Amino acid sequence: QVQLVESGGGLVQAGGSLRLGCAASRSFVTMGWYRQAPGKQRELVASMTSAGTPNYANSVKGRFTISRDNAQNTVFLQMNSLKPEDTAVYYCNARTQFSTCVYWGQGTQVTVSS
Repeated sequence: QVQLVESGGGLVQAGGSLRLGCAASRSFVTMGWYRQAPGKQRELVASMTSAGTPNYANSVKGRFTISRDNAQNTVFLQMNSLKPEDTAVYYCNARTQFSTCVYWGQGTQVTVSS
């Protein structure tokens, strides 16, 4: 049974920072974060391959940084200069090669107040 355990999240004022973490019970080729705001579709925030290649949504480039610790099967998302529009439930995502299998964390709420 694959588990993705998320940590972090919470309430922060605009311009502030938060750090999300996600620990997986096994290794994955790609790990990352998606988010879903009320009434909107789930969207990619950032992902990183096990080789360290990052991919960011345009809306977070320059503000968010994704990192991985492959030895610990963990992925982190450092979120700086947060904006109210970043408010959403953030989901950890893990994929095997070719996305044959995709797993999701339980989600963690991030709320940015103006």
